[in-house]
Amino acid sequence: MRFQPKLLSTLKNYSKEQFYADLMAGVIVGIVALPLAIAFGIASGVTPEKGLFTAVIAGFIISFLGGSKVQIGGPTGAFIVIVYGIVQEFGVVGLAIATMIAGVMLIAMGLLKLGSVIKFIPYPIVVGFTSGIALTIFTTQIKDLFGLQTGELPGDFIHKWIAYGHFIDTINPWSLGVGVASILIIALTPKISKKIPGSLVAIVVMTVIVYLLREKFGIQNIETIGDRFIIDPSLPEAAPPEINFAAIKTLLPTAFTIAMLGAIESLLSATVADGVIGDKHNSNTELIAQGVANVVAPIFGGIPATGAIARTMTNINNGGRTPVAGIIHAGVLLLIMLFLGNLTKHIPMACLAGILIIVAYNMSEWRTFKALMRNQKSDVAVLLTTFLLTVIFDLTIAIEIGLLLAVVLFLRRISETSSVSIFKNEVDEADYVEGNLDTEKLVIPKDVEIYEIEGPFFFGVASKFEETMKQIGDKPKIRIIRMRKVPFIDSTGSHNLENLIRMSRKDKIQILLSGVNENVHTVLIKVGIEELLGAENICSNINEALDRANQLLVSKK
Repeated sequence: MRFQPKLLSTLKNYSKEQFYADLMAGVIVGIVALPLAIAFGIASGVTPEKGLFTAVIAGFIISFLGGSKVQIGGPTGAFIVIVYGIVQEFGVVGLAIATMIAGVMLIAMGLLKLGSVIKFIPYPIVVGFTSGIALTIFTTQIKDLFGLQTGELPGDFIHKWIAYGHFIDTINPWSLGVGVASILIIALTPKISKKIPGSLVAIVVMTVIVYLLREKFGIQNIETIGDRFIIDPSLPEAAPPEINFAAIKTLLPTAFTIAMLGAIESLLSATVADGVIGDKHNSNTELIAQGVANVVAPIFGGIPATGAIARTMTNINNGGRTPVAGIIHAGVLLLIMLFLGNLTKHIPMACLAGILIIVAYNMSEWRTFKALMRNQKSDVAVLLTTFLLTVIFDLTIAIEIGLLLAVVLFLRRISETSSVSIFKNEVDEADYVEGNLDTEKLVIPKDVEIYEIEGPFFFGVASKFEETMKQIGDKPKIRIIRMRKVPFIDSTGSHNLENLIRMSRKDKIQILLSGVNENVHTVLIKVGIEELLGAENICSNINEALDRANQLLVSKK
C-alpha cells in the first residue's frame, strides 16, 4: 500500500502565484463553510460549535493527508439524518464512539485498496440515498421554518408530518418570513455575484434584521441560536470517549453506515472534482485521510465528516488547485470561531432552516431521479427501494439493503454476460491459433462433445453449467470444456468442475480442458484439479484438445 498525500507532490513545484490563488480560494471556502457548519451541527442534534470543530479539525486533516488536490472536507448534509438518530438513541458519547469506529473502518478500506470498488456502486442506489436524505432534511426543517410550537417531535418521517398537521395553527409569521426571505436571498445572490456565497449574505442580512426587530421593536418571538444553545467559542479540549467491547458491539452497524456513507460521498466528490481540474485522485489515500479525520475529530467533540462536493466546487471555481487551499479554509474557520464566535448566537433558527432547505434541494437531484425513472425496470426498482427505505425507515437499513442490491445486480449482470454452449458435430477454430481472422470449422469426432463457457466461471455460471449438463443427458466418451473466454474462476466454479470430473470418471467419461488462461490455470493447480485431471488433459487450444481426444479414442479402441 502506497500512502501518497497529494500535498507532498503538489508542494514540489509550488509557486507564489499558486499560493495567492489557494489563499483566495481558502478564504472564500472558509466563509462559505461557516453557516453550513453551524447549520449541520444544529440539524444533527448537537451544539453549533461542534459543527465548527468538525469543519476545522476534519477539514485540515482531509486536506493535509488526502488523495485529492482540491477536496474540501467537513460536516455534510448527508450525515444529518444518521447523526441525529445516533444522538437521540445513544447520546453524544455514543456518536463519538460510532464515528471513531467508522474512521477505523475507512482506514482499513484504504489499506485494503477498496477505494476503486466503492466507486462502482450503482448510480440508482447513490441517487436513491441522496434523494431520500434530501427529503428527510427538508422534513426536519419545517418546524424551525414555520416556527411551530410542536414540542418533542416523533423520529420517523410519517409521524413527523402528522405532528406538523396537528400544530399547523401555531405558525409564527415572523419566523416564516425570515425563513422565506433567507431562501430568496440564497437563490437570488448568484444572479448578482457568483463570488459571494448566498448563505453568508442571508445569515448577515437576516441576523441584523432580527436583532433590530428584537432590540428596537420588542419582537421577541423569533428564535435564535442563543435562545436554544449556549455558545462556547473557545478551543475544544481533547476528551476521548471510553470505548469498550459492549459499546463497539452495539454501535458497529451504525458505524458501518457512517463509514460507507462517508466513503461513497467523498469518492464521488473527488471523482467529480477530477473531471473539472483534469486530475486523478488516489482513492485509497483519500479513504485513509477520511478515516484519520473521523478518528481524531470526535476526540475534540466533532461529528462525522467527509468530502463536501459543494465546498469542493467552490474551491475549484475560486482558483484552488492544491491541498493548501483546504488547509487555509480550516484556518479561516478557526479564526472566525475564536474571534467572532459569540456573534453566532444572534443567528435566527429560521434562517438556518432556509439554508438547509436549499441544501436539501441541491441534494435532491430530482432531475436525475426523474430521468432514472425512465430506465429499465431493475434500475427503477433499486432507485425506489433505496429512496423509500431511506425516507420511511432509516439510513442504516437503506445502506445495508442498498449494498445487497448492488451485489445482486452485479451478479445478475455478470450472469447475463456469461453463457454455456454445446457443440457435437463441428466447432469454430480459435482465431489466435492460426494467427489470422479466417477461422475454420473443426470436425468433432464421434463420442466427443464440446462445451464452451463464455464469461467468468463463478457460482452463478457454475449452476448454469451444471443444469446444461443435466439437460443434455448424453454420455459421450470424451467431454472437452472450452475455457478460452473464461477470465477467472471462483471456488464454487472450481468445486463444480471437480465434481464434474469425479462424476464423469464413474461414468467412464474423460474430461479435457481447452484454452485455459494463466490465471485460471494457477487456480486449478492450487485447488488440485490439474493433479486430479492430469496435466496432459489441460490443453492450450481447441486443436490440441481434439488431437488429445483422438489419441484417447484410439487407445480405448
